[in-house]
Amino acid sequence: MSIRKMPVLGALPFLAPALLLYSVFLLFPIVSAVYLSFMRWNGFPTVPQVWAGLDNYRDILTNDTVFHTALRNSVIWVVLSLVVPTVLALLLALALNRRLLGRNLLRSAFYIPAVLASIAVATMWTWMYNPNSGLVNGTMTSLGLSSWIQDWLGDPQIALYSVFVAFVWQTTGFSMVLFLAGLQTVPLDLVEAAKLDGASAWQTFRNVTLPALRPTFTVVLVLTVISSLKVFDLIVGMTNGGPAQSSQVLALWSYSQSFINHNFGGGNALAVVLLLITLALVLPYLMWTLKEDGR
Repeated sequence: MSIRKMPVLGALPFLAPALLLYSVFLLFPIVSAVYLSFMRWNGFPTVPQVWAGLDNYRDILTNDTVFHTALRNSVIWVVLSLVVPTVLALLLALALNRRLLGRNLLRSAFYIPAVLASIAVATMWTWMYNPNSGLVNGTMTSLGLSSWIQDWLGDPQIALYSVFVAFVWQTTGFSMVLFLAGLQTVPLDLVEAAKLDGASAWQTFRNVTLPALRPTFTVVLVLTVISSLKVFDLIVGMTNGGPAQSSQVLALWSYSQSFINHNFGGGNALAVVLLLITLALVLPYLMWTLKEDGR
């Protein structure tokens, strides 16, 4: 019997290990988080869980002022993430898809930050942003730009964006590799035909390259939204949500409520809200993409 004709039940023994791990490490935590979001509990096993209904959701929407700051910062982070690293990654991929001296070395150099641990990236950028001995302010002083010197992580107005720069540095290389892979699927005969027809480089890119990169854009944008909504390590390592909650985001505030403030009901309610926001952003885009591909 061919694999294509194998009954569904016949495939279950092969899928069982993966389904078991998926259920234990993904489905069960999600169900547990949804359940705890309706309870009042401080996280200690000796303390009973008390049914709270929708009170936890009502509290974070009406009484939790940090939630609104975290939600705003998460939205800002998502919007910036969809624009800045995505555009940079596409430009790098287009540049490094050409025949260049040392092209493979440059590809590796831009990709290396993506494999570094986020906490290591946070430590490195915290040192670079040090207002007294950091590389950023030191470079500006050397260039005669002393008026631009800032307390990058201590100023509530710019702390979030300073951390975002480190995020861009870390994530752009991964999206670049995805775009490079997508560029290999662009039909060379269509590119040559466009050039023979007198199309400019921009016209060729817009009418030939971009349509071929559509599946790659779907993957890049979905992964970007997910990674930007669950950003945690960088902010913990660089600002811990400060100063004055100015760099607080939903993922970090959910953790803080649960494990620092011992409000597991409110923390899990925040986690559920974050999950719903993620699904609301990702699912419509995926459905629209699949519908367009099926035309």
